Amino acid sequence: MAEIHQFVYPAVFAKGNDEIVVNFPDLGITTEGNSFEEAFLFAKDFLRVYCSYALRFNLDITKPSFFTEIKQQFKNEDTMLVDTILFPRDLKRR
Repeated sequence: MAEIHQFVYPAVFAKGNDEIVVNFPDLGITTEGNSFEEAFLFAKDFLRVYCSYALRFNLDITKPSFFTEIKQQFKNEDTMLVDTILFPRDLKRR
């Protein structure tokens, strides 16, 4: 039976000039959107792509920090948890 994987990481949302920048400090990846809602959706999708790529190619995935640690580190920014679920079909090489 194939496994289903769930990943949950703290993400930091910061207001830029004309966009909302989303940073996953544990993974060193960043994305952005024109609104908070768009940035959140892009962050979810980017996390899915990042994790599926890492699993497909047997790369190490850094474990997430505790939410409170990231929240304390980025006090002046909005921090929230972003998750993704990967199904077996997401891990097939194309």
